[in-house]
Parts: sequence; C-alpha cells; structure tokens
Amino acid sequence: MTSLFLQHSIPDLVEKISTEELRPEDLLATVEETIAAWEPQTQAWVCHDVKTARERILPADAVNRRCLEGMPFGIKDIFNTKDFPTEMGSPFWKGFTPGNNARAVDSVRRAGGIPIGKTVTAEFAVHALNDTLNPHGEEFTPGTSSSGSAAAVARGMVPFALATQTAGSIVRPASFCGVWGMKPSFGMIPRTGVLKTTDSLDTIGFVCAHGKSLRPILNAVRVSGPDYPFVFRHVDLPGERPKDSSKPWKVGFVKTHVWEGALPYAREAVTQLAEAVTRCPGFQVEEISWPSPLDESHATHATIYAKSLSYYFQQEAEAGTEISPIMASMIEEGRRISGAEFLAAIENQENLARVVDALFEPYDIVISLGTSSSAPLRHEVEISDPSLIWTLCHLPSVAVPTSRCPSGRPFGIQLVSRKYGDYALLQAVEALIDAGVLPAGSLKI
Repeated sequence: MTSLFLQHSIPDLVEKISTEELRPEDLLATVEETIAAWEPQTQAWVCHDVKTARERILPADAVNRRCLEGMPFGIKDIFNTKDFPTEMGSPFWKGFTPGNNARAVDSVRRAGGIPIGKTVTAEFAVHALNDTLNPHGEEFTPGTSSSGSAAAVARGMVPFALATQTAGSIVRPASFCGVWGMKPSFGMIPRTGVLKTTDSLDTIGFVCAHGKSLRPILNAVRVSGPDYPFVFRHVDLPGERPKDSSKPWKVGFVKTHVWEGALPYAREAVTQLAEAVTRCPGFQVEEISWPSPLDESHATHATIYAKSLSYYFQQEAEAGTEISPIMASMIEEGRRISGAEFLAAIENQENLARVVDALFEPYDIVISLGTSSSAPLRHEVEISDPSLIWTLCHLPSVAVPTSRCPSGRPFGIQLVSRKYGDYALLQAVEALIDAGVLPAGSLKI
C-alpha cells in the first residue's frame, strides 16, 4: 500500500477534495491504515485519535477550499493542544493538559487542517535520543528533536507535521528520513503556546512529503499584515517575484567552515546539485567565499543554547535523575557560562547575522550542505553541518530530499535565503521542481 500522502501534494489533495474525487474521510482512512500498518515499526506518535478527527470534518456544503482543507496533520509534542496531552518528551510533564492550543495549531485548523495527534520529540526538544525509529533503518538515528514528525511523514501517516528548530531539528530529521522540511525566517510564525528553550533561536516550522506542499503550510501558519511590522515590511509589501520575469535567478553555492568535515558523498551530492542548477535555464550559479568570522557560529550557538537551557530548566535540573545525562550536562555547562559571556554571544549572534545578510545580499537563494552524512547509527554523534548557522542567523531554509549514501540511506541538501526571503526561496524550489532538478516528493522507503 502506497499512502495517498506520498503520492500527492497538499495542493493536489485539496483540489481532489474540491472536485469530490476524494473526501476528507478518505484521507482519514489513509491515516488510520498507515498508522495501523507502520506505527509498531516506527513509534512516531505519543498519542493519536482518528475517531475524534472524523468528528471535525466539515459537511460537504461547508467546504470552501481553504489551503489545507481536510488535511490531517501531526503536532510535535512541545506545542500546546486542547485535545491531547503536551508532555514534551519528559516524565515531568506526563499527562499534562494545557487547556489551549498553540497559536500555530489554531492557524492550521482555521486553514482546514485536521489534527491527528502528537508526534514524538526529544526530551524538551533538545538532544536526548527518543523511541522513534528511522523508517529507512531502525538501527540509525531519525534525527532526535523533530524525529516523530519526520518519521510519520516519511511513512505516509500524514501529509505534514508541525516541528521546531533551535539548531538543526527540522533539517536533520527531514534529511535522515528522506522528506521535505522548512524552517522559516525567525519571527514568521508565532511561538505562543510552544515550549521555550532559547529566546533568540527557537523557530517554528514543519515537515511534509512534497516540495509543493511547503507553500500552503507556510501561508496557513505565518503572521501577516501591518500588525506585524517586520514581516509586513519585508514580506507582504514587496510581494513575490513575477512568474514571467525574465530576470535570471541568482544562486550562491557556499561550503562554510564545516565543509571538510562532511563525508565525501555528501560534498559530492551538493556539488552535483549546484552543477545541475547551473545547467538549468534561467539560473546563474556562483560560489561564495566563506568569511572567517562566521567560523565562530557553532561556538556562539553553543554558548547561547547551554546558558538558556540552564536558565529555563533550573527546576527540572534539581530533580537530577529525572532528566537525561545529555540535558544535565548541557545545563551544567550553561551554569558555568557567565552573564557577560552570554550577552557577548548574543551580541555576536547579531553581528554574524549582519555578516551573513551582506554575504547573501546578491543572491536569491543559496545552496549548502543539508546534513554532512546520511543518518548515523543511534547514539553516534552527528557530524556538524550548516543547519545551526542558518538558525543562528535567522534565515529561512528548506531541506530537500535529494540523495542516498552508498548504503542506500537518504540524506538531503539545504537551500537558504536572506531573512524574510521565504517566498523567493519557495518560488525557486517550485521552479527547480518543475525543471526536474529537484524531486517533487520524498525518497521512497
């Protein structure tokens, strides 16, 4: 059985519902069938409830073809939900019911989405490996923090799932599970009702099965209008590039300071993609020289992350054995960081963001490594990649499932743009899908 969600993008499914070729009930039947078939081997869900989801289907005469009309979706278990517990991967919060929905959840529901349940996350969305199994090999990591969301999409249980990224928690699970992921610009999606770990890094995003599903999800969950002045000024007012524009797409290819640490097949895949884009009519590619000040990105991110965790999780740390060793270690590391060191790291984050913005200013999109390898074995340390650089600098990024390692496991590349260049990024992605340079869907299991 091949899931409908792996065969069709969200716009295609919404069109089929509009023409009554499919009904929302058919999509929920797919959810039920795929969860029954694959959840024991995947363990992507903390909880799910298809029966209640059926009660949320609008009568046929009320369907008005909203952008996510009838689309089932998963919710990473750090988003507040009225109908499901919010446990955040921690025994501290077992059975906790917040009594409200995160704003992003309500936004998806208003756009026609139907919540199915909560997907597994790492403890407090940090680094501790959870129970989710990679659909492409259970002995390999699924990518920790947003792994339940990525694995559920990879199996075809839902067409998309909400996720978050503070370092690489959308891009890495998407890469390791062979699906699409998007981390929008910092501030594009409100964080109200979502677990806070780091004020200047936490970003709301999502994973999905098709590249052309990214746009309707972003449209549904992002803020817009003059009440949000930065987004209004930089996203709403400029609008999108005309589709019939004769202006070529300017594409940068950047290797960053982690390039040499990536495995050879990952470097080769990114280089080959850059060459393929070069051959694509209407696209111009040039390599970007990486400035040495940006080599500080990983160290700056580590300081901000550890200090923030030590502040927000003081109570949990006092319980000792109730938290994982890796979380305890990061909290202890954060306690050793002085307030002055933390403020210096925040200032450096702002400086690095300005450097990257100037570096990428000439380009519509930039090609970089996604992950530096396919999924490593569980409990092996992942090789450093550029994901947290783009998170640190508040850039939008898209994880694209393009490649397989010599052993056949998936991994992806990453496309990024300047802050608030989210729609230029999506336009370029869609153009490259239409040109056959990027895949339309996910990598098959």
